[in-house]
Formats: sequence, C-alpha cells, structure tokens
Amino acid sequence: MLKSIKKILLNPVFKKKINYSKLNPKNWKKFSIKNKFRKIFRFLFFFIVTVAAIFIIDDYLYWNYDYSLFYGNMSSEYNDENYNPECNVLGIELFGELVTYEYESENRQSSSENIVSLIMEAEEDWNIDAIILEIDSYGGSPVAAEEIANALKIAKKPTIALIRGGGVSAAYIAATGADKIFASKNSDIFGMGVTMSYLDYSEANRRDGIKYVELSSSEFKNSGDPDKSLSQKEKDVLMRDVNIMHQNFVELIANNRNLGIEHVSKLSDGSTMLGQMALENGLIDEIGDIFDAQNYLEDLIGYETDVCWKDFENQDE
Repeated sequence: MLKSIKKILLNPVFKKKINYSKLNPKNWKKFSIKNKFRKIFRFLFFFIVTVAAIFIIDDYLYWNYDYSLFYGNMSSEYNDENYNPECNVLGIELFGELVTYEYESENRQSSSENIVSLIMEAEEDWNIDAIILEIDSYGGSPVAAEEIANALKIAKKPTIALIRGGGVSAAYIAATGADKIFASKNSDIFGMGVTMSYLDYSEANRRDGIKYVELSSSEFKNSGDPDKSLSQKEKDVLMRDVNIMHQNFVELIANNRNLGIEHVSKLSDGSTMLGQMALENGLIDEIGDIFDAQNYLEDLIGYETDVCWKDFENQDE
C-alpha cells in the first residue's frame, strides 16, 4: 500500500512546476479581459452579419416569389407598357359580359381570372395604396361575380367599386365586395334575379318536318335542349336550381352590404333602379364619379392619388 502511494507521488505530474504569476490578480487583465473583449466583439460582429443576411434573404424572397405558380403570369399582365410606376392607385375595368375566363367572342368581356389576379398583385405591390374597380356591365357569370367580390373583401388595401352606366346582376354582386360603392344618380343598378329562360324550337321543327330523336342514358341529360320541349319534371329541376342560386345571391348581398335578408329579398324582383334609389336602399354608398372616388381615397390615405388603369381589351395587341 505504501509503495503504491509513493509511486503515485513520484509521478512526473506532481513534479510539474506551477506558474504562480497567472494566479496573481494583477496579471489577470493582461491575459483575460482583453481576450474576453475580443471574443465578445467577434461574436457581436458575426451575429449582426447573420441577422442582416437573414433580413436581406427574406426581403428578396418576399418581392421575388413566383406567384404565377398559382395564379398565372400576373406580372406580365400588370407591368405592361401602359403601366405607370409612379401611380399609387390601381384602376381595373369590368366592362361588358362578366365571365370566369375570356374566350373568343364579338362582345366585350371581362374575366374574374384577370381581375382577381390584378387585385392580388396590387395587394403585393408596395407602390399601390388602393384599388378602384370601374364597372359598366349588365352581368354574366354568377361564379365570376362571387370570385371578384371575395377578392375585394379579403384585400387589406382600400377598395372602391365605381359603377358607371350600369352595374347590374352579376356585375353588382362583384361590386358588393368593395369597401365603398360609388355610382352616378343615373346609373342602372341591381336587377337581381336568376334566369335560365331559352327559346323552344320544337314546334317550328315539327312544322318543318324535323323530328327530334332522343338518345340519352339519363332522364335529365337533354334538359334545356332548344329542339325539344321541357317536361314538367325537367322544369321542376331547373327551377329548383334557379331558386337556390337566387337565395344564395340575396344572402351574399345582404352579408356584404350589411342589409337585412328580407329587405334584399324584397328588392330582388329582377328590376333595376337608378343611383339615387339605390343609395336610399343601401345598395351603394355615395353618388359620385371618379373624381369623387379619388377625393375619398385622398382623404383616407392622406395624400394625392394617381390612378393607373388596366384594360384587358387590347392586351394581346
């Protein structure tokens, strides 16, 4: 046992000399504080550089994210040769027949596909402070109307619907998503109702010796074919859908305009009304034109507005 202890004590480790100068507090500053400051400074430097890099990368991703993956190539539609980079209000035109997407037609069309894309891009553009939807349309697709109304409702920037000659049926529904609706006292407004009416050529065909031969695997597959008369069961099915859509529109308008369902339902007889009557019934907010709309926005955002208009009519020319 004693031999073991002696062997341990004779180990070279115990013979190593101790540098007592490092234990003297007077020498600590020379060896520790200076090094500590260097380490702290080095840490702060790398921390600041890292945080700055994160902010730069995040900002780059925010402004350069490819939204076309989900909504098509919006930038090519928006940033065309007519776009004014100094404008701070985006004006969008809803003219003619309202459709979900444009197709070849002799008549003027506006699609929810294009309009919704522009609303979304305006939301992401820090140069744009507000959106004006200018409307001159007597309706069209109820689905397109709902899509535009919903896009306006979820927009965080101020939105205005400006009804000019007419904002009727589906076009009026689209307007109800805006924060505020302007119209002329002579504008044609509302006209809420749903129709599936069509011409029946079956009697004329019979007189001309043309016979309709029905070949269908389902009872209602040929419903609405103008070359055959509707059966009562077919008419009942179509009227079922007409009434459901009518009620959907009444509820949507009542919700968007903060009106009673009974009030909107009473007005929804298919007739239109002029601007002053629409104002009295809570269907619009102001009698006014584009200048009144701009004045309203200037009071709201606190400085002068400059509107750049997007017209899809000649976008491919």
